[in-house]
Amino acid sequence: PVLDTEDAWMSVEGPVSIVELALEQKRIHYPLVEHQFVLCTLLYTIMRLSLKGVKPLSLFDSKGKNAFFKDLTSIQLLPSGDMDPEVLSIRQQFLLKVVSAAVQTLCSSQKDREVSEEEYFPFEKGKNWPTLAADLAQYLQISEDLVRRHYVCELYSYGMDHLGEE
Repeated sequence: PVLDTEDAWMSVEGPVSIVELALEQKRIHYPLVEHQFVLCTLLYTIMRLSLKGVKPLSLFDSKGKNAFFKDLTSIQLLPSGDMDPEVLSIRQQFLLKVVSAAVQTLCSSQKDREVSEEEYFPFEKGKNWPTLAADLAQYLQISEDLVRRHYVCELYSYGMDHLGEE
């Protein structure tokens, strides 16, 4: 972008403006940032739902693992459309475990004290964990329908038929 400045500002001395500093920065590689975001979301989900026995880096192939340790401005080879079936299986199991844990947490808290999901997760108002799992399914190349079907089955198995019907 062209920055037009008035003549009066040309003679001013001092530190470089924040706009000029921002323009000098290298551009980031957005798919790499998105890849990092997926990892952060996975880690937060594991922590928040207290999932045990999950190895987050096992959800990525070798290209995906290597991309985590590169500069965000570098253009890296990210995982392509063809994935190892074993990695896809691990991802699918993880997403189903997320949905099961979210429904179990919600149902156990409602049975204990009749509280809503917003009260149980006070810092995450509006956070719908099964929907988050379905969104992650897109990034992890897993069928969203599979995750949604598992969610409905979990709701029915915990006696939440009215939510399962919806």
